[in-house]
Amino acid sequence: MSTKTTLRVGFAGTPVFAERALQAILNAGFEVVVALTQPDRPSGRGMQLTPSPVKQLALAHNIPVEQ
Repeated sequence: MSTKTTLRVGFAGTPVFAERALQAILNAGFEVVVALTQPDRPSGRGMQLTPSPVKQLALAHNIPVEQ
């Protein structure tokens, strides 16, 4: 009798290379239960608050985000 269990993962990262790692984890089929990332930062000419690449990807996959 074989029971398949999905590994539950908490992910921590902020920059673009961390976003790529998170995407690879998602592609591998792991269940990401939370993403930890830096707070949104002002960016651009209007200094609008901009979420990190990890936060954007996590929200796109309905993963809870803690900053």
